[in-house]
Amino acid sequence: MSEAKWQVRVESGAQLGAGFLVTPRTVLTCAHVVPGVTEVTVTFPQLPHEPPAAARVQAHGPWAGGPTDPGDLAVLTLDRDVDVSPAQFAAPGAAFGEPSPRLLAYGFPAGFDEGTIAEYRAKADLRVGDEWVELVAFDGHGQPLAHGFSGAAVTLAGSHRVVGMVTATTGGRGVLTGRMLPLDVMARYWPELAERIPSPEAAARTDAARLHSLIEKATRAGLDCSPERLFRYAVGEFGPDVPAGGFASLWQAAVHLLAQVPEPEAATRFADGLEELMATLTTPKAPASAARQPDWTPVLVDVRRSGAGDDQALVEVSAYSEGRRHPVAARTVPESQVAAFVREVINDALAHLPPGTDDLVAFTLPPDWLNWPVDQWPAGPDDPTPLGCAYPVVITHPTRRQVGQRRRLAQRWQERADRPLRPVHQMACAATGPVRQQELKEADVAGFARPPGADPDARFRAALAKPVPALLWPRTGCATEHAPDQPCLGSTFLDRLGPYVADASLPELPYRIMELREVAEGCDDHWARDVQLLWDAPHCFPDPGDIRAPDEPPLSP
Repeated sequence: MSEAKWQVRVESGAQLGAGFLVTPRTVLTCAHVVPGVTEVTVTFPQLPHEPPAAARVQAHGPWAGGPTDPGDLAVLTLDRDVDVSPAQFAAPGAAFGEPSPRLLAYGFPAGFDEGTIAEYRAKADLRVGDEWVELVAFDGHGQPLAHGFSGAAVTLAGSHRVVGMVTATTGGRGVLTGRMLPLDVMARYWPELAERIPSPEAAARTDAARLHSLIEKATRAGLDCSPERLFRYAVGEFGPDVPAGGFASLWQAAVHLLAQVPEPEAATRFADGLEELMATLTTPKAPASAARQPDWTPVLVDVRRSGAGDDQALVEVSAYSEGRRHPVAARTVPESQVAAFVREVINDALAHLPPGTDDLVAFTLPPDWLNWPVDQWPAGPDDPTPLGCAYPVVITHPTRRQVGQRRRLAQRWQERADRPLRPVHQMACAATGPVRQQELKEADVAGFARPPGADPDARFRAALAKPVPALLWPRTGCATEHAPDQPCLGSTFLDRLGPYVADASLPELPYRIMELREVAEGCDDHWARDVQLLWDAPHCFPDPGDIRAPDEPPLSP
């Protein structure tokens, strides 16, 4: 929020809170932040060289001193104009939608004199007592709205336009809820605010004009993108579906959007997504051969054995974007039909991913199905391209959803994500002896000469549990026992793998393996024709217990 320099800290004796600049000389905050005083001190935490300003309490609403009394708004007048651009305001209703917009608040809880940020969303567009909108933590955890956030502007992530003001913080430790005054209620107590709030009609006209300009630029530039995907991203999980036959152009998708979805937020999201795609034409992403940090947004195919029978599988397909899970499809099918089901629904899942990010397709597989050739499955209903040549494809293991492993894995990522991979820790066919935990601790990638099988050996189990962030093996490998000095497919795989991934980083490894699959495709004798990558990043695959779908209730505190 570095561009939102209008965020302020308000101090009045022992009271501490937040506020925001609305004119060069006017600050809004909560009345309970400045109770019974006429003068306060205002500082600008994002402008450390700006001296504190004295301010007078000019006016306040009818707040009577209780936590549920209405009118908790105060207007402060600074002793001088400040050279800071005031806050900008969003149109009424911008805090709501499907999916729920991510909302930010900048406050000053204990231990954060410089301020910190909390991420929340509006629980519903219903008012409590015709006064407050309830807030809940955006992803079920994070910074609570503790003491020190009162008076903070609640803003839309990205645009930083104000949608309300924090008035009530959490009720206790571990409670991730709060309340805000929406803009129209604030204007009830300070009428001058009304003229600064854009009308929904004006916002819609602005977004339509922006869309028109962006589509003209995209058409002239020959932007290659999916209008259907942009449309689905714009309308959200519960918006209207793409019409039969799809869209012939961006123009058609935009016209359909403006006609069918009256909420201006949908046009804004369509324009934002298109703008991100346009940016890739002038600042293209680095190729996978250049170390970079991909912005992964995954489709997760969770495959589990079903209680309906030994050959039955429960398959759940979800898309993850902006920290939220979007369930796409779930079905119990025979083991032999899992690939056909994935082929049927994969495009629907990909349509939920934001444009301009890095697509990833991940499979959570039971231990005895880890060797499934999921990267060889077709990429779509009418697309015979191998899935692993169309998208980066990885597998994960169910045990890595366990709390202990996820915490250790997150620590490994924090230590190693920005650094080149260490040399591949090789697990040869004939290797014997105890597993050395120190070697596994230092490994970024473990390479195996043979697949794990239905009953993996101790080396594979140890690398999985340590956890080593990435495991690689050939699905064929060594089919029979042989002398240690006898060449085999597995030893060839290990010898060639190390140099190929040497200059990669953990985040870009799925891209590097995708490149390898593209090279090996169609070459029966290529050393990597059956490469399997087990790769798991906790920040990329939110745990199902830590997140919720848009239609699921908040987690209990």
